[in-house]
Amino acid sequence: MEKTTIQINTRTLQLLKKLKQELEAKSYEETINKLAIERTKKSIAGFLGKKYGKLSRKRILKDLRDEDDRF
Repeated sequence: MEKTTIQINTRTLQLLKKLKQELEAKSYEETINKLAIERTKKSIAGFLGKKYGKLSRKRILKDLRDEDDRF
């Protein structure tokens, strides 16, 4: 694993320390990863919610399977 150093101000460091403790993370890297993953899940859920509205999960999955413009 390649390591790097980033510069952050004191306030950001204090926030990161608090989040690390709250998330029970073992490192700052784990803390950042947990935050990024959670943010990504919310972004995807928001996208799907806007695209499909209140359709059932079953209907959404069927529509995704049936789309012609797949990868």
